[in-house]
Amino acid sequence: MYMAKSKESFNKKEQEKKRLKQRQEKQERKDERKANASKGKSLEDMMAYIDENGNIVSTPPDPSLRKEINVEDIEIGVPRHVDNGEDDGPLTGRIDYFNQSKGFGFIIGDGSDDRIFFHYTQLQEPISEGATVNYELEKGQKGWNAVNIRKAANKPA
Repeated sequence: MYMAKSKESFNKKEQEKKRLKQRQEKQERKDERKANASKGKSLEDMMAYIDENGNIVSTPPDPSLRKEINVEDIEIGVPRHVDNGEDDGPLTGRIDYFNQSKGFGFIIGDGSDDRIFFHYTQLQEPISEGATVNYELEKGQKGWNAVNIRKAANKPA
């Protein structure tokens, strides 16, 4: 005579315990979400304001600090270039560096410490380092370039 084996193994019991525990944890999380739900909040509790510095705050702004802004004064993007008539002709500068074998150099503009690149093809006449020149500026791929470079005429003192 043989004894009948149990239909439930140890592994099946463990899996069932695990499933029950997961269901219980899920129900607890659901109950916690319901308790903390924001459905019952008033409109005032959900309102957010922006202060004068652009920060989000929970308090309404002070009406006494209100400033009137003219719509035409608001600029979105880069302002248009306004020609003031200051472009009286070519700029003046001094050749700071010139490498004839490589065909390029730099000009330091009068009244500025900026070094402006130039290529020998923009020279209108032969020049050397230290020479005073007149030039125009042109926007290049890597910044401003000097173009139409000529020796500056000596001004009488």
